[in-house]
Amino acid sequence: MSLPLVDQPKAEKLVTLTDVSWEQFKGIETQLKDNRKVRLSYLSGMLEIMSPIGEEHELVKSTLGLLLDAYMREKGIRFYKRGGYTLEEPGYASGTPDESYSIGLRKEVPDIVIEIVVTSGSINRKNLYKPKQIPEVWFWKSNQIKIFSLTEGGEYEEVNRSRFFPDLDPAMLLRYVAMSDQYDAVQEFIQAVRK
Repeated sequence: MSLPLVDQPKAEKLVTLTDVSWEQFKGIETQLKDNRKVRLSYLSGMLEIMSPIGEEHELVKSTLGLLLDAYMREKGIRFYKRGGYTLEEPGYASGTPDESYSIGLRKEVPDIVIEIVVTSGSINRKNLYKPKQIPEVWFWKSNQIKIFSLTEGGEYEEVNRSRFFPDLDPAMLLRYVAMSDQYDAVQEFIQAVRK
């Protein structure tokens, strides 16, 4: 019998460096480019190095992604899964979300980025995506989902539901993310969405 995701140990390590220039960051990034277990985030002189990405992180990321994919397919919502590719504002910010989606059309900048937070750092991760004007930033942390929507004023504010999925209750997603069997979670979620 497998344990629920929320009870698994946290194995991630986080190092934060300050007063790092963009050039220094790019040099470190180049040196670590082949190490997929290390994740770098940079914001205005602050560099976070996270390693390794733990099992809880990967399970939550993949389960949440499978659930969202299933939801959009069931609802006939056209989407393009973008994965975790680096979004960068040269000289200022660089961040790699765990998952990202373009809704409706394939776009250069995704509509939704998702972050799975097991170990919190010093960087306000919403600010990583503000230069690219990402419409929504989702965070899963401690078995909670928080959704932040970009306002017309260019700031993120927490909202109860996604503007892209107004009928999807985040609490419903959480119930299925927390299930110990990923396959069963997706199948049961699809049945719940169909009701």
